[in-house]
Amino acid sequence: MRSGRALRVPGPSFLLLATALGIAALGAGCNDQSPAQAQAKAPAALPSVSVSQPAGREVIDWDEYTARFDAVEYVEIRARVSGYLTEVAFKDGQEVKKGDKLFIVDPRPFERALEQAEAELFAARTKVDNANLDVDRGKPLVETRVISAKTFDDRMNLLREAQASVRVAEAKVKSAELDLSFTTITSPITGRISRTLVTAGNWISAGSVSGTTLLTTIVSENPIYLYFDVSENNYLKYKRLTEQGINGSAAELGASVEIALPDDKGFPYKAQLNFLDNRLDQGTGTLRARALVKNDNRLFSPGMFARVRIAGSPAYSALLLPESAIGTDQISKYVLVVGEDGSVVRRNVTLGPFIDGRMRVIREGVAATDWVVTNGLQRARPGSKVEPKRVALTVSEAQPLPPVVTKR
Repeated sequence: MRSGRALRVPGPSFLLLATALGIAALGAGCNDQSPAQAQAKAPAALPSVSVSQPAGREVIDWDEYTARFDAVEYVEIRARVSGYLTEVAFKDGQEVKKGDKLFIVDPRPFERALEQAEAELFAARTKVDNANLDVDRGKPLVETRVISAKTFDDRMNLLREAQASVRVAEAKVKSAELDLSFTTITSPITGRISRTLVTAGNWISAGSVSGTTLLTTIVSENPIYLYFDVSENNYLKYKRLTEQGINGSAAELGASVEIALPDDKGFPYKAQLNFLDNRLDQGTGTLRARALVKNDNRLFSPGMFARVRIAGSPAYSALLLPESAIGTDQISKYVLVVGEDGSVVRRNVTLGPFIDGRMRVIREGVAATDWVVTNGLQRARPGSKVEPKRVALTVSEAQPLPPVVTKR
């Protein structure tokens, strides 16, 4: 007979308790989820973007050119008689009026020349008087045949020679007076004078232009010319506008020109076109144009650069979008349009000029009723959905287009 402990079998109550504990542990394991796992199972929020409808505005397409100011009148002051310069009667850079004294050439040699010419004139006139007396005395003598007719004719010829000598002497006097007047050099125009190129005490020469001493220059300031070159294609465009009966195109004199200096915002100055050249430059394919500009405050100076713009189209109604709404890829420009359900669609667009420096004219690709992504373009993708936030688009001087009612 074997000795040892007897084997115990668990009772029914123990088995029921173990089963209940196992089921509870299993339920607790299934419900134990981290917050990250719970968030991952929740639906993702749609990206938020700002959308706007294009703004409407009456606009004009402008053509811009680089221009340069030039004086209406430009004069080189040169000596008309040779001599020593004795006086400079102006300050460098000052404004002068027509007739103002500028330089004095030593007048004494010319005064002596005038005195000599006047003396020669007096002598010539004395000879005329003597010749007249001889003729008067000879008339009765030739009638009584005391002197021959030939002798009387000789006296008449001497009178005519004396009279011719008087005319020569008078011309010499006038020439001497003219030379003397040239010793005082005056301003031929009103304008601003440059610096003097010759100081007092120097000899200045007169004669041909190449051998004449240049003393200084003067330019007029008001009004002033503005020159610029119009391309051949643009000139043809202006001619077409004129043929269509549109007034004020740049193919006609009197057309409006707007001007801006390099530091200006916008084009604050106005002028009128007053010259178009009679042929295009064969080397550049451009046509020289000129505007006449008022310069009352002397702001513009000859040689100064400026920007010019001319209307390149009649006024028309255009759609505008900010530059931030326009995307770019290698081949085209595009915008993203959001539908009623938040879906994003790409639209290729044709762009026009800038307006106010930040808005762009959209010629083709969008309608006035489209909601275009204007902020958050990087968060929207064609074919995806977004949460649109509608924002009214404001543009200075923008005229809202008529409201369009859409059926849903």
